[in-house]
Amino acid sequence: MKKTVEEHAARFSEKAAEYDDSKSDEYHACASLVIEYADPTPDDIVLDLGAGTGAIALAVAEDAERVLARDISEGMMEEGRRKADARGLDNVAFAYGEFRDPGIDPDQRVDIVTSNFALHHLADDEKREAIREMAATGARRIVLGDVAFFEEPDPDAPFYGPEVDDPATVGTLVEAFTAEGFAVTAVERVHDQVAVIVAERDAALGDR
Repeated sequence: MKKTVEEHAARFSEKAAEYDDSKSDEYHACASLVIEYADPTPDDIVLDLGAGTGAIALAVAEDAERVLARDISEGMMEEGRRKADARGLDNVAFAYGEFRDPGIDPDQRVDIVTSNFALHHLADDEKREAIREMAATGARRIVLGDVAFFEEPDPDAPFYGPEVDDPATVGTLVEAFTAEGFAVTAVERVHDQVAVIVAERDAALGDR
C-alpha cells in the first residue's frame, strides 16, 4: 500500500461531498456491472467493501435482505448514510471496515461480497490477503470491479494515480480467487485498465 490506511481515509473524507460528481464514465460502467452481477435475492446479506458513498450498497439494498457497507473514510460513509436516508433505505449499515479486517461478527452470515474501485489501493500481496478474507466470510459469490490491467498501461496516460494506486493484472486477481476455491465465471473488460471479475464458490455452481 503506497499510503497508510489513515492517509487514504483522510484523502477520501476531504473529497466526500464532491466524490459522486467526480467519477469517470468507466467508474459508472463498472459500478453498473457490479450491481448487475451481484444480483441479490431478498434473502441475501451483501457485504460491500470500500463502500464509499454507497454506489453499490444502496443499489443492491433494494433487492437484498441487508447490506453491510464497510469503508475506512467517515466522510464518505456520512454521505452514504445521508443518501440512504433520502431514499428511505433502512437495511444498509455503514460502519468502519478494512479489506483485511472488514469488521463483521464471526457468526455474521454473508452471501455476496461486492467491491468497486477500491482494492487497487493495496499491494498485490495485500490484495491476495483481502480476497482470502472475502472468501472466509463464506460468501457464495464475489463481484469485484476495479482498476486492473489487461495489458500494459500507457505510461503517458495511466488510468490510475501512480502515487496512490497500485493496480494488479487481471490474471493476478483471477489466480487469487481460484486459490481460495472460487471459479471465475465472468471477466468484463470495461477499459484496458478496468475490469469486473465475478467469482463463484465452486460448490454453488451446480445450483445456478
